[in-house]
Amino acid sequence: MDTAAHDVKKSKWICCQIGAREHYVIPAELQSLGQLELLITDFWAKPSAIMANPITNDLQGRRHQGIPNNKVKSFNLSSLSFEVTQKLGGTKGWELVMKRNRWFQKKAVSCMQSLTNDPTHLFSYSYAARDIFKYAKRKGWVTVLGQIDPGPLEEEIVLNELHRFPEYKSEWQPAPNAYWENWYEECDLADEIIANSEWSEKALIIKGVPKNKIRIEHLRYNPTSEAQLFSRIYPHKFSKDRPLNVLFLGQIILRKGVARIIAAAQSLIREPIVFTLAGPIGIHPIPPLPNLKIIGRVTRSEVDHYYKNADVFLFPTLSDGYAITQLESFAWQLPIITTPFCGEVVNHQHNGYILPNGTAAEIEEILLEILSNPDKLYKWSQNISAVKNLSSK
Repeated sequence: MDTAAHDVKKSKWICCQIGAREHYVIPAELQSLGQLELLITDFWAKPSAIMANPITNDLQGRRHQGIPNNKVKSFNLSSLSFEVTQKLGGTKGWELVMKRNRWFQKKAVSCMQSLTNDPTHLFSYSYAARDIFKYAKRKGWVTVLGQIDPGPLEEEIVLNELHRFPEYKSEWQPAPNAYWENWYEECDLADEIIANSEWSEKALIIKGVPKNKIRIEHLRYNPTSEAQLFSRIYPHKFSKDRPLNVLFLGQIILRKGVARIIAAAQSLIREPIVFTLAGPIGIHPIPPLPNLKIIGRVTRSEVDHYYKNADVFLFPTLSDGYAITQLESFAWQLPIITTPFCGEVVNHQHNGYILPNGTAAEIEEILLEILSNPDKLYKWSQNISAVKNLSSK
């Protein structure tokens, strides 16, 4: 986060966030600069307590070693109580999301009211920031909104895709009007809005967010030592015995372009290509195809296995705020086929390929081109920069 944009190198910040979004990159960077006054979050893991309690083992990632505990205010017991109560009450979907957002904002504002030292700046992520910003504005603080996705335009895109592929059933539902009304208030209250990609910026502007409020901050990623030492090898020719291994990793949902991948797999069923879809399954039914492997949810330790064994990463997303899987893919020198509707990572025809619209026909065309010229993947892989901190081009 470029705090210099406000010329506030000595200012103090409060960061508010639910969960470990972006691995706490904003508060961690502010802490490294000596500018973090407080991180307010729903749950902060203390290793001794978490390891001893199997019920909360899945919360072990809710911490950052660069942020000291005395700079964190969390609501662990209240958070666990809230989640259990809502689950027992059958609350789910958007009702649960909005209840959680309201609960967190109430707790955050109460926490800020007890502060003895006022900061000058406040950062909070979208959809759980309105009431927090209202309090901050009354105090005269600068408010910065971290926009986690491309906003309401993305919802319209998903609705269109649902109509385009009615054969797939999904639990996805559009957000209630109140959800977007709250968001527009957040945008009005924000002095600055941080988007992760040019696509997100464009989507926000289309929906009326002033361009002069938006600043783009690309995500960064530190490759593992194993990825940095990895050497990718390609065959001279793909065949039935050594097919082209195409990987999709992420949520298996319509927004990610999965229906288009399945359509391409159906058309290319006689070609030496194997499609692997790894991630939480959010649509059904998925047709059984001999060239399509559905892995489902994978653990963090399993993810690297799939990157290493793939030949190309296929990501025909319809809309993403950034998609950090692109940086993970590049960390393994794995070329990417993607769309313009996410973070700008791929340099077209240099280290990957950008599909103009992400259609099944476009996917088929580039994969057939790769089959006829396997050396293309080798050249793309060689052109991927193996640097410590990966970000967009």
